[in-house]
Amino acid sequence: MISVRRFGVLIATTVVIASSALPAAAQMTVFDPSNYSQNLLTAARTLQQVNNQILSLQNEAQMLINQARHLTSLPYSSLQQLQQSIGRTRQLLGQAQNIAYDVQQIDQAFSTTYAPASANQSDYALIANAQARWHNSVAGLQDALRIQATVVGNLDTNRAEMSALVGASQGAAGALEAAQAGNQLLALQTQQLADLTAAVAAQGRAQSLEAAARVAAQDQAREQLRRFLTPNQGYQPSTVRMFHE
Repeated sequence: MISVRRFGVLIATTVVIASSALPAAAQMTVFDPSNYSQNLLTAARTLQQVNNQILSLQNEAQMLINQARHLTSLPYSSLQQLQQSIGRTRQLLGQAQNIAYDVQQIDQAFSTTYAPASANQSDYALIANAQARWHNSVAGLQDALRIQATVVGNLDTNRAEMSALVGASQGAAGALEAAQAGNQLLALQTQQLADLTAAVAAQGRAQSLEAAARVAAQDQAREQLRRFLTPNQGYQPSTVRMFHE
């Protein structure tokens, strides 16, 4: 009889021989949970890094698009219309009749035509100065009316330009378009202030000429009354033409 010890050795030997005789595909693969978890965590981290890089590239692309939009220039410009409006007003101011907006001309006029009447002036000189003052007053009123008419005519142009600029500002794609629209609106306001200043100046000029003519006429009337009442002189009739035919 075979002993138990020998039988165990025989079984072990048989198992070893049988296992060595099996093909490699029939052998079982050993699964390592720790290694599998580590590999899975590494793959997840790599995927997250790739997603972060993709998101960063998308953000950079959007930033470039926004920068390009902010640098887009406003397609509408009101500069030409504003320059034309200001040019019309300045042209009328430059066409001021007789006494223009010039300090030297004003000083010269008030030293001659609007100067106080003196005893050594002839009656003809007094009448000529009065006639010149009347022409200056009429010319001043005409100039004021012309400028006022031009300013009123500019209102329609200003209204159209304001509507266009406000629409362009509201539909601006970027900061540059909005800023340019705002600048043009400020330019429009400046042009309107220039028109207002011109109208006020023309009206003030007309009123000043009229007031100066009244003062000079009062002074001339006193001189003429003095001459009329002067003894041994009396009234000397003469032919005087007040207005041009």
